Amino acid sequence: MTMPPHARIVADVKQRVADGRLRPGERVPSTRQLARDWNVALATAAKALTLLAREGVVVAEPRVGTIVADRPGAAAARPPRPATSEHDLTRRRVVRAAIEIADAHGLSELTMRAVAGRLGVATMSLYRHVGGKDDLVMLMVDAAFAEFPLPGERPEEWPAGWRSRLEASARIQWAAYRAHPWMAGATPLTRPVPSEALLAHSEFVMEVLQETGLDATTRMYVLILLHSYVQGIATHIELEQQARASTGMTDEEWMTGQEEFLRAIMSSNPAFGRLLGELGDFDLDLDRLFEFGLRPLLDGLARLIEPAAR
Repeated sequence: MTMPPHARIVADVKQRVADGRLRPGERVPSTRQLARDWNVALATAAKALTLLAREGVVVAEPRVGTIVADRPGAAAARPPRPATSEHDLTRRRVVRAAIEIADAHGLSELTMRAVAGRLGVATMSLYRHVGGKDDLVMLMVDAAFAEFPLPGERPEEWPAGWRSRLEASARIQWAAYRAHPWMAGATPLTRPVPSEALLAHSEFVMEVLQETGLDATTRMYVLILLHSYVQGIATHIELEQQARASTGMTDEEWMTGQEEFLRAIMSSNPAFGRLLGELGDFDLDLDRLFEFGLRPLLDGLARLIEPAAR
């Protein structure tokens, strides 16, 4: 029986890893290169890389590409986690297992059945500890943010001044979203999550804003604006992970395939075309974007806050 094209690519890469032609840490051919080498569609090459990643043969490294895993196949060969007895099951263990699933696969893959499977228990046993998926997600957000505590255990140890405190809160939230990208889509502004860890950030900011002379509505807007700035950029961390999983391409590899589209843009949109021509090899790095915007945001808030504080 003839192997489908993507399966032949998978088998070839595995063979090259097995005989040492591709070593751990070395970059494997990109989606575009595989498509050229095997004379297949990009989608076929992407499917092959996705299967190799699922089997633990390769891993995607940001701004590097797809490389051979340190221990190829280790993820697929890893023995299942020992089952958790019903007696040892706790809310904390349920939440931790759920966070591990969301970190690895995104919030869309989180189900009560998946959590139960990870713990080796019956799905119904989870409902003795959490009310359901919505309740579980709220607990996950609280536990994940709690991993990134505010500076100082007591309010008197917190940094003085509105600017220092807002900047500290933004940076801590960014670190939390970086570690757990799924959280950016789990905390809508219009439906706040009842999280003690998030409320601690609100208290952290509100205590110092109360001394600025701003009215209550403006103080609330400042708090929301700060949170939404961090969250807004952070949403793209998980979106990029989802795009990479579905296409098998890094952002750089995907952009390489858009050359014809970019040429069309440059010809029909002169101003934007000139910008693209001047940019050269522009790298849309989310960490740099966060840093670029944070200072102007705080500068703008200073024009609002400092006159009111006089």
